[in-house]
Amino acid sequence: MYVPPGWPPEVRPPGSPDWETSAVSWLLDAVPPDYRAYGVLRRYPLALARMARQQVGASIQAAREGYRGAAVDLKEHLPPHAVASVLDAYRREGPRLVRLAESITLVERALRGEHFLPRL
Repeated sequence: MYVPPGWPPEVRPPGSPDWETSAVSWLLDAVPPDYRAYGVLRRYPLALARMARQQVGASIQAAREGYRGAAVDLKEHLPPHAVASVLDAYRREGPRLVRLAESITLVERALRGEHFLPRL
């Protein structure tokens, strides 16, 4: 079964046995732990995917805002090497979150019934 680039390796391909179960498990790992308390999100994986996409999107926005203001906010309180390390953490976290958001979008599309075909 074909999955597009960016498909999370932890999630079985759509249509394979228990693929939605693997998607739910992976999506729950992508959101705050408190989301596990809501049975509706386990029963309706599409709802979980939607909430995960929104949660990660908000995290991307927060990381961008955090990066923009970190040096100014922290320069009076941390040594320069610590500020540089904080900025480096933001530089690594931002792309990770963007990749995660892209993977969540692919899973959400599959949960909506979209079929992926290889492109030449």
